[in-house]
Amino acid sequence: MARAKSPEKRQAFLQSAVREIAQVGLGASTANIAKGAGLAEGTMFTYFSSKDDLLNELYVELKTETYRRILADFPHQSGLRERARHIWTEYLRWAMEKPEERKVSVLLNLSAVVSAATRERMNAERGAVAKAMVELSKRGAFKALPPGFASSAMMAMQEAVMEMAAKKPRQKVLLIEQAFDAFWQMAK
Repeated sequence: MARAKSPEKRQAFLQSAVREIAQVGLGASTANIAKGAGLAEGTMFTYFSSKDDLLNELYVELKTETYRRILADFPHQSGLRERARHIWTEYLRWAMEKPEERKVSVLLNLSAVVSAATRERMNAERGAVAKAMVELSKRGAFKALPPGFASSAMMAMQEAVMEMAAKKPRQKVLLIEQAFDAFWQMAK
């Protein structure tokens, strides 16, 4: 009879993958990922059929964590500005608290190794976030731009906030608020 897979070992591989990929990029070796997890490389392939499978599962794990954070206490009944502010703020909090995870999430998001099926699976998890972003894309400066531009603009401005907050940590809270106000000006 086959042994049950350990959720702890699976998680150890995923956490090690975050550390390795944050350091060396998506070319991180499976040997180093396994070593970082304190487990044999062969054991890793009991949990993930290939490195691509590991990376797709890591993408799902990181996106799920991000959406869980954003959707907790989501102001569903509020106006678009407050919903957008919630998405803005909660993503930035997550990203600033977990810089390695954010870096790996960005790398995976840009990678062709993440399958269309995996991306589609995660799109279904976006729920209220997706709805708010679609609403934003139909307003102000965004309405004449291609679908998804509002999301891309938000992400770019959030990256700028993180960069400036790293340089001026005492101004982090003010930067988050002022940059959101600038973003909102485009959506008016």
